[in-house]
Amino acid sequence: MYEELALERLIKRIKQSFEAFPDPRTGKNTQYEMIDAGMGAFSVFFTQSPSFLGHQQDMKRSKGRCNAESLFGMDQIPSDNQMRSLLDPVAPSNVSPVFRDIYQRLERAEVLDSFRSHGNCLLVATDGTQYHSSQKIHCDHCSRRELSNGKINYYHSVLTPVIVQPGNERVIALEPEYILPQDGQEKQDCEIEAGKR
Repeated sequence: MYEELALERLIKRIKQSFEAFPDPRTGKNTQYEMIDAGMGAFSVFFTQSPSFLGHQQDMKRSKGRCNAESLFGMDQIPSDNQMRSLLDPVAPSNVSPVFRDIYQRLERAEVLDSFRSHGNCLLVATDGTQYHSSQKIHCDHCSRRELSNGKINYYHSVLTPVIVQPGNERVIALEPEYILPQDGQEKQDCEIEAGKR
């Protein structure tokens, strides 16, 4: 029942998603594969280190092998800046199918049943967070606010839903909803509207 939730299978599924990332690079400017950049960014959540590459290099020096190779099957480890430059242009929607696929695997393995509570329902908690803020760096997808000094602050934010259960310290992350300027809308997007989507 839990076979399809095995770490190796989940990592294989995540890698398939990263292999499909659009890669606009041409010529010889392809030292690192998109899959290695994606796995590097994903594995940061496991290492809890401010520098993924630095942490992996230290581990390789001290133990002869790093978990980027053994656990995540990475061929080459890009630096933090290289990961950012490769992944920044990739739309978040490219990983949406992974969230849906893992949710379906959890449902088939009856893991979600153990999270059901009152009325046999799943409880979903949401929280909004800002993950980019700048008065200089911005893109077409940035939200904006005027500061008291008259300058514009550009920012990106996201609504992050998780399945929760009273008394259970574990949660199940669901697909995030990005708070972005919506086409044809004069009013700026917000957490309430993102939650409705």
